[in-house]
Amino acid sequence: MNKRKIINDPVHGFITIPHEIIFDLIEHPWFQRLRRIQQLGLSHLVYPGAIHTRFNHALGAMHLMGKAIHVLRQKGQQITEEESEAAAIAILLHDIGHGPFSHALEKTILSNVHHEEVSIRFMERLNEQFQARLSMALEIFRDTYPKRFLHQLVSSQLDVDRLDYLTRDSYFTGVHEGVIGYDRLIEMMDVENDELVIEHKGIYSVEKFIIARRVMYWQVYLHKTVICAEQMLIKTLNRAKYLAKSGTQLFATPSLHFFLYRDVATRDFDDDADILEQYALLDDVDVWASIKEWQHCDDRVLSFLSKSLINRDLFRIELGNEEISASRLADIRAKVQSAYKITDPFDLQYFVFNDVTTNSAYNLEANNINIKFRSGRILDVASASDHLNLAALADTVVKHYICYPKET
Repeated sequence: MNKRKIINDPVHGFITIPHEIIFDLIEHPWFQRLRRIQQLGLSHLVYPGAIHTRFNHALGAMHLMGKAIHVLRQKGQQITEEESEAAAIAILLHDIGHGPFSHALEKTILSNVHHEEVSIRFMERLNEQFQARLSMALEIFRDTYPKRFLHQLVSSQLDVDRLDYLTRDSYFTGVHEGVIGYDRLIEMMDVENDELVIEHKGIYSVEKFIIARRVMYWQVYLHKTVICAEQMLIKTLNRAKYLAKSGTQLFATPSLHFFLYRDVATRDFDDDADILEQYALLDDVDVWASIKEWQHCDDRVLSFLSKSLINRDLFRIELGNEEISASRLADIRAKVQSAYKITDPFDLQYFVFNDVTTNSAYNLEANNINIKFRSGRILDVASASDHLNLAALADTVVKHYICYPKET
């Protein structure tokens, strides 16, 4: 069977599958599941075109990994064919552990289980199925392989993961401020002392990359309406979990029912092999199908939240730099409690909720983006750049928000 397929991608053009094992991994049901998980969760409620999937993103990141390996080889870096294959596998499977709607599931149905931990479990099981051919990929993914720059291509502040998702998310949302020169950035990559660096000629492309990342976070990923919708989804799943733990029988697809009616933590994936099998069946369809049915359930709170999400009747959100005052919060709660005739104070948390969201475009303390000068000197981009605001982008921006029904 010919496994050297070519995929036509709207962002990168033709993507060639570089190794036969890559084809077999793509064909695996666990990877095919990523077709049914949207890359940007509920962002399509703001940007209707943002309906691309984690499947698309994984293929794009693998494609860029191949380009990066090619550039580094041209510059004299010794990268074997086995290492090239392992790096491609590591980036292809980096998101295989993602649940529906990104991090919403991790905070509700599961007990703070991070998707990267689940990705490792999937890769370990696949390694067994593929006769240990993923061993090196696992080392690269875990950052235990001797050539550390290979891990940095998978996960760092300037990795092929970010290069693809910024480019792809910008394309599908239509937010052109997020466009980055990923080809230029890859061409400027090099390795010095086993660390990934960018040649000085590419410093302006790095600056644009960091600024574009900041724009994409506040304009897309942390857009206030997206925050509100995702928090409403979290509240919906929390209410369903609360009812399930109270003994209420709710409709749920079999795979969602499995997690709704039991508490699952990271360690449980190691103790019970069936948990990973059930997780591998869970995708966006399960959540939407269940929410669609919950519109008609007897619980007033779950029904209200479900109808609001299905019909995109989202709450009002106030987002700003100042903390929500206690008096403002109390005033809104009182109005909502009166308007919706809420008799149980416990239920009020599903109608009025506030929190903070944070972001920094660049982290000065971990996995720095290093610039290599012709003299051989290596400097962090924030120090090397003459862009006045670049260092300021490393500051963490904190924004406070409160959500409540618009009719209040």
